[in-house]
Amino acid sequence: MSILLISIGFVLCITGIFGSFLPVLPGPPISWLGLLFFYLAPDIPMNYTVLSITFTLALIIFILDYIIPAYGTKRYGGSKYGMIGTSVGLILGLLSPIPLGFLIGSFIGAFIGELVFNKRQHQDAFKAATGAFMGFLASTFIKFVCCLSFTVFFIYKVIDARELLF
Repeated sequence: MSILLISIGFVLCITGIFGSFLPVLPGPPISWLGLLFFYLAPDIPMNYTVLSITFTLALIIFILDYIIPAYGTKRYGGSKYGMIGTSVGLILGLLSPIPLGFLIGSFIGAFIGELVFNKRQHQDAFKAATGAFMGFLASTFIKFVCCLSFTVFFIYKVIDARELLF
């Protein structure tokens, strides 16, 4: 049973890392669930302090994921169309065979969103798209670092508890 729970936890941690790039998956909460599955294993002693701290961190980053891109967009004069364009461009970029397509797609999506739907001039649309893109990058970086940290901690704890498991 412990091996099954730990395997599910590892898959959740890895899914959280992918979720830090995909707007449809909340990366940090999914990675936190991976830690929870680890501690739910019968052979592993429960550590409520670690779970509380990591849950609080995942929750704060989850909330900041909505604030940071909006702040970047507004700071550079963008609108909600730039933010929507960023998300649509990200998904299309992920599906494209272009290397780093998610980065290129998110910027182009923000630019098109501002240019077409908000009826901006090219220069204003470019500036707003830059703000939306910078907010997206900052938010994604924070989520990625959090999920990667959770995954590294998870692996460390599995190695530390190997005598209890095997």
